[in-house]
Amino acid sequence: MTLPLYGTASSSTGLPADRRRSVVRLRSVDSTANRCPEDFALVKSAEQFNAALKAGWSSIFLVSDGWYENHEQIAKNCALFTVPHKFAYLGDGDVLGFDHSSAKFRTLFRRSSAHNSFLVTERCNNYCLMCSQPPKDVEDQWILKEIRESLPLIDPSAKAITFTGGETLSDWRDFIGLLKDCRDRLPHTSIQVLTNGRAFANSEVVDAWKDLKHPSLMAAIPVYASVDSIHDHVVQAKGAFDETILGILKLKDRGQRVEIRVVLHALTAPIIVKTCSWIARNLPFVDHVALMGLENTGFAIANDASLWIDPMDYRDELAKAVDCLLSADVKVSIYNLPKCVLNKSIWPHAVQSISDWKNGFVEECDGCQEKIVCSGFFTTGRPKFSRGIHAITL
Repeated sequence: MTLPLYGTASSSTGLPADRRRSVVRLRSVDSTANRCPEDFALVKSAEQFNAALKAGWSSIFLVSDGWYENHEQIAKNCALFTVPHKFAYLGDGDVLGFDHSSAKFRTLFRRSSAHNSFLVTERCNNYCLMCSQPPKDVEDQWILKEIRESLPLIDPSAKAITFTGGETLSDWRDFIGLLKDCRDRLPHTSIQVLTNGRAFANSEVVDAWKDLKHPSLMAAIPVYASVDSIHDHVVQAKGAFDETILGILKLKDRGQRVEIRVVLHALTAPIIVKTCSWIARNLPFVDHVALMGLENTGFAIANDASLWIDPMDYRDELAKAVDCLLSADVKVSIYNLPKCVLNKSIWPHAVQSISDWKNGFVEECDGCQEKIVCSGFFTTGRPKFSRGIHAITL
């Protein structure tokens, strides 16, 4: 099951009337850390509810399916937000965004998770055939403001954060400002930015990126083919290939870290050896290449007839592509593909890449000795499974 990251409160009272949205942090009832106005006591039982009132908490986040009668009246002097029990996974240090009028909320950051990502915008100048987050032409600059409000509440020991979209550099000046906040507030946190890379063709943008002097910043940029017409077709944007490659070259010329991503489907997988050979010859200085299985959601569902290919049908080509990159001393990883559909020679490069909130396994995985180190499957969209899925045993 996909972990629910957003929902609607069953009740909400006492939230500030002069604001449309709030960003809050959940804290254990017995937390000894200094409280800030954004802190809510996280309550999951009647005992914790009473303890929160006794400890003087003025804001309470209640996970309940109705176990406490008249709790709103009892806590009438508190800001109170009540959500269904399916959100009981939330824990101390998690950060949420609230919409006051609709009582809707989103999980922005989970302290216990290694897979925290922020959606920066839904706008994009590409229109990729397999986009998992179909772009929308909307005014959503408020999202950047919400993220910036979240940063002071995030545990500074967080190992990594990813920014995704849409095109994260749609409002590049504001986004660069956000990255400055990350650098200053979370100096030990690695930052990965998913971007189509086209903005970096503009020297002003790439210079601003360089001037951040962030200690651990990576731009993850897709290159779907070594032929411009194929890449442009996949992203549905004429001239995108030339801008993307120019952006990568400008980033590396300025000493910035770059990851190239290739999503594998029926248009890209059959030519993956040629693509990786081209990368090995022309872009061997990139920091990492990720070869990624398809998440069957968003536009991938609508374009299923032209995109779906069983990984078993390109497993040999994928192994050759990995060898091409390794021969050029290019670091390579395989994302989103279970080990049982890969040639054993490339297992060392297959990683557990799928975010924990949308990661699962199927019945065929029971008893598999590689399950603990396998990527598993996306639980989002309409998952499709290879004919090669099976438990790996000695």
